[in-house]
Amino acid sequence: MEIWIYNHLTDDRRVAEVDEDEVTIGRDEKNTIALKSPFVSREHARIFRENTMYFIQSLGLNGTIVANREVGFHGRAKLGYGDEIRIGEFSLFMMEPSARRGRRGVEAVTPRRRVVELEEGMHAELLQRLNLRVASKIARADAQYAKVIKHHLAEIIESHMDRVDEEMADLLVGDFIWRSVLTELNMRCTGRMMYSYGFEDSDVQEGEHEKVLAGIVTDVLGNFPLRLQPQTIKEDAAMVEADMRHQMQRVAPRLTDDLKRYVARRMLSKEIEDVVFGYGPLQDLLEMPHVNEVMVVGKDHIYIEKEGVLSATGRSFFSEDVLHSVIERIITPVGRRIDRSTPLVDARLPDGSRVNAVINPLSLSGPVLTIRKFARIPFTIDDLIERRTLTESTANFLKSCVQGRKNILISGGTGSGKTTTLNVLSSFIDPEERIVTIEDSAELQLPQEHLARMETRPPNIEGKGAYTIRDLVRNALRMRPDRLIVGEVRGPEALDMLQAMNTGHDGSMTTIHANSPADTMLRLETMVLMAVEMPVRAIREQIVAAINLVVQIARFPDGSRRITHISEVLGIDLDTTQIITEDIFGLRAVGKKAAVADPAALSPGVDLSSLRLMHTGYVPEFAEELMELGYLDLEVFK
Repeated sequence: MEIWIYNHLTDDRRVAEVDEDEVTIGRDEKNTIALKSPFVSREHARIFRENTMYFIQSLGLNGTIVANREVGFHGRAKLGYGDEIRIGEFSLFMMEPSARRGRRGVEAVTPRRRVVELEEGMHAELLQRLNLRVASKIARADAQYAKVIKHHLAEIIESHMDRVDEEMADLLVGDFIWRSVLTELNMRCTGRMMYSYGFEDSDVQEGEHEKVLAGIVTDVLGNFPLRLQPQTIKEDAAMVEADMRHQMQRVAPRLTDDLKRYVARRMLSKEIEDVVFGYGPLQDLLEMPHVNEVMVVGKDHIYIEKEGVLSATGRSFFSEDVLHSVIERIITPVGRRIDRSTPLVDARLPDGSRVNAVINPLSLSGPVLTIRKFARIPFTIDDLIERRTLTESTANFLKSCVQGRKNILISGGTGSGKTTTLNVLSSFIDPEERIVTIEDSAELQLPQEHLARMETRPPNIEGKGAYTIRDLVRNALRMRPDRLIVGEVRGPEALDMLQAMNTGHDGSMTTIHANSPADTMLRLETMVLMAVEMPVRAIREQIVAAINLVVQIARFPDGSRRITHISEVLGIDLDTTQIITEDIFGLRAVGKKAAVADPAALSPGVDLSSLRLMHTGYVPEFAEELMELGYLDLEVFK
């Protein structure tokens, strides 16, 4: 077998061929695998086989971790091919011999993998014909050059069509029809085409094949009760996708061999053009309206999130070089850069989608890219009510708090819907007020006209010119804002935000990562201490004076996002000196008194539809003030 060895400190990689029965690992040269490091014991571990299974035994005191689990001294753990073994600064992987892997790989190659390998080869041939590292930068501006590229690509595809077997053709046809259906659905809902090149190529001539395909698309869409409104496109797309396999079986008799080959050519051309001009295998995923997030882990693993549920796409990049070029294509237009000296970057796509990329040496799994898609049609309060994020009465209560200029902190975990909720609540601000928004990556979509949007900037290549959220918050106070909205506080800027709320900027809002209203108060204290050394009591008094309301939101196992608490910040407990928060509304099961504090702690199989956001019986201290202003009606507490 083989042991793959990677040194995280030096980035050295090597492969050692070893005996299959027993392998010793340690610092001494006598070991089968010698690892020169003070963090490795002389005899650190051994891998051995019992019957048909492999085990690893930890022999050293420096620690051995297998598949993210520590193996105790003289303890042992079952080991499988590909499991990561962490010893000091080394990662080791036990792998089958390459010859054996190769034989099984040929037998197990899927149609999707064969298509990717074919496209990879054709892309490499295209690179040999043209200097596409330059062409990709100018192709959109130079239509003539793009035509040259497409001409060469058509010749290359035609020369390789004999490698497209029946399974590959069926896969390409299925993808083509689904994307054609999605494109037509998008056009009917929004009046926009999904793609600007390739798939809706103007060079494609109307002919018998195109008429048949157009008829199939119309036929498929006609089988569903679609609402075809901009705000319903996600639901419409999900409805069609759920039944797409049955629809393909239904239209299969109309797909002749000649038509399949025609579609295969177009699909191969489209997918390679995506690599040359667009974002490669991510291009379609970014256009699909019901996909909320796209996650890439190395070149071979692309995942998506739809309605809170993660799934693998089966797609992959041709190589890590192609993935790197896509990342650079995303971040360069917004003035960001990524390399070994700056291996982590936050950016955004032209449509506002949030992008995070991490490469080696920070990422040990290859380049990692995460894209939180920008909602082209912002959520409204009615959408949140329909999705049971909150109820009509709590929506009216929050609306009155925004109109009554209460300072609101929206708290929750990653992907829980904090920014969406902030965006919806911000829409209640009077259009005549001056709003200043501050974000790391601009995501908020406010309808007000008097809006000043600011975005942070990282340092340039010389390490200068950075502007943080804290810098922008300080500057915003000189811009005469009526309302200050910060996308997220996560550090010293919390102090400046609290001071702004305490100095006449009532009605400000922001988000924070925390698991409960009580945790939110503790996190705020910690963030303020990052900015200045001051007594904790003084910090707590600042928080109590600044924050009126905490809205806690969480993501549940079924992918839904629910507000779990709406709490008032009351004051400081004289005995414990802790900040007191009192729940006004809490999420609880019908008939139960206890509120749901942690979705992860829910019993398996619990009926989530039985959970309701209910009034706790507590009426906030500021309720009378809002009633006098005409914003609040006591009916919301019933």
